[in-house]
Amino acid sequence: MGDASWPELPYPAWRDTAATLQLWTQIVGKIRLSLTPWLNHGWQVPLYVTARGLSTSTIPAGHEILEIHFDFISHLLRVRTSRGDERELPLQPQSVADFYSRLLAILSDLGIKVTINEMPNELPDPIRFSEDRVHAAYNRDAAQRFWRALMQVDRVFNLFRSGFLGKSSPVHFFWGSFDLAVTRFSGRPAPLHPGGVPGLPDDVTREAYSHEVSSAGFWPGSDAFPQPAFYSYAYPEAPGFRDAKVTPGASFDTTLGEFILPYDTVRQADDPDAVLLDFLVTTYNAAADAGSWDRAALECAIGAPAQVRAI
Repeated sequence: MGDASWPELPYPAWRDTAATLQLWTQIVGKIRLSLTPWLNHGWQVPLYVTARGLSTSTIPAGHEILEIHFDFISHLLRVRTSRGDERELPLQPQSVADFYSRLLAILSDLGIKVTINEMPNELPDPIRFSEDRVHAAYNRDAAQRFWRALMQVDRVFNLFRSGFLGKSSPVHFFWGSFDLAVTRFSGRPAPLHPGGVPGLPDDVTREAYSHEVSSAGFWPGSDAFPQPAFYSYAYPEAPGFRDAKVTPGASFDTTLGEFILPYDTVRQADDPDAVLLDFLVTTYNAAADAGSWDRAALECAIGAPAQVRAI
């Protein structure tokens, strides 16, 4: 059943690699954070899905440009600059402390000075990067399957993104929460967020949710929620949102405060793309209708290659 291009991704089978990889992506993400001017809703910090893995995209480094790329085909971390410099760090079993020291040594050798906050974000019982010798797992097959899943999700998320005229985020990978997300905005300011997100400063949370949103994403699982899943939520949550009829197989999780659709429900479907797109559309519709968004002004037809949008 299902499309073989959507890989199996049972969280317990790659738990240790996932934990280590999340911390490695946090180190790379914090390098981008330290060097890049702040952009609304923290859009200057995520990573992006590429044809080989995950990338920072361009990072300003003085009058030059830096890029850092996780290559999950060759299993290398590639560091490149606009001067033509290229360095590689093997992706292999190694502690977070060793990954951290080796990457900073590469940047120093390239003449790039950077200081980051060594404490991981949005994780229980964090350990400073330079002291973390607990997390050291890297399974090549698991890392590649994770990237392959992200690649499929990225395709459908970008298709969904094309059906909106209003403000919408890029499809991007947040290393703090270790999820791929896309967010639509109503255009109206939101009530001040109460904060309180573990491991995330309140001022960052409040800036991220300064305006009304309908947000959807994919995460590969965690110890608290040990299965890969898609999610969708609204902030603020308007009355009636959680009671809306959405894609079969999805349900509202009152603990998490969002709609959840198991990844395996999508993967095992006859048409995974259609099931996921329906989840994105129906949960957005629920948020927009409950929140009285100006849907006529904000929406358009899903885009098609080489076809100009009709006016």
